[in-house]
Amino acid sequence: MDISNIKKIDVHTHILPPNIPKFKDKFGYGGFIHLDHDHHNCCANMVRDDGFFFRKIESNCWSPEKRIEECLKTGVHRQVLSTVPVMFSYWTKPQDGLYIAQFLNDHIAEVCQKWPSNFFGLGTLPMQDTELAIKELERCMKDLNLQGVQIGSHINEMNLNDPALFPIFEAAQELGASIFIHPWDMMGKSEMPDYWLPWLVGMPAETSRAICSMIFGGVFERLPRLRVAFAHGGGSFPSTIGRIEHGFNVRPDLCAKDNQKNPRDYLKSFFIDSLVHDKSALKYVVDLFGAENIMLGSDYPFPLGEHHPGLLIESMTEFDDKIKGQLLYQSALRWLDL
Repeated sequence: MDISNIKKIDVHTHILPPNIPKFKDKFGYGGFIHLDHDHHNCCANMVRDDGFFFRKIESNCWSPEKRIEECLKTGVHRQVLSTVPVMFSYWTKPQDGLYIAQFLNDHIAEVCQKWPSNFFGLGTLPMQDTELAIKELERCMKDLNLQGVQIGSHINEMNLNDPALFPIFEAAQELGASIFIHPWDMMGKSEMPDYWLPWLVGMPAETSRAICSMIFGGVFERLPRLRVAFAHGGGSFPSTIGRIEHGFNVRPDLCAKDNQKNPRDYLKSFFIDSLVHDKSALKYVVDLFGAENIMLGSDYPFPLGEHHPGLLIESMTEFDDKIKGQLLYQSALRWLDL
């Protein structure tokens, strides 16, 4: 693969197939998302089968051609494609979750195969079943030639340190799969229905929950070659690392029961994306993690994302060209093992 001319890689972008079956009709129970297209306005509604409206999307959420057109305008050379987290479907029966994952993964692989100069791909897994998840991970890596997988910040009632999940991470390390961890099914969402608070408050907390679970649970300690990235600039984790470390020091009986190593020692053990929306915050995370562990991520094509991917990085007068190059594409190449 010739990567010599890649200057911007956006590691955090979401895509859907243009048509999603009504899985309720196939599986005999509900809770699934499908698309209601408005062909006159080139948009669609993501609707649950009980009629619940999730969100409106535009054609750039399913059209590779539209994505390429918009990438040309913003100077993005490659997008890393992953599904929309509401499609994870961890709550389903395991075999049904596998079917949905295969449907989504086949679509992403098809897009990457048709436009190999524009896209890398991440699959999704039926994480509610360890054996099926590993089987689909192997298919993603060996048959579909994807770069890795995207998973949620928790799996139903399991945090990411749960022993049932460790074999999946172990297989990912062995297969060389990149893992992108994205918040979903936000904690406390029923207690904060107003003001978009699940997205503004719950999402950052979910990402910190995932990072802390993997650190305290010893996942990074036991799997030092695992390449994991977290969305949204690491959520609330970077700004609370002092509190997290202090908790580890003063209550080791609670925090250090599974891993006796200081959580601050793991700041170079994983990646985060650059989606922090604030110059001071970006400078802080670069100082904290190092530019080599931070990658351009925009959350394209959704409203909470960076609408001109990489513009915040490019605007930073404090960063020289070497740091900007690291953030815009070099760290992504290292995460993707290219």
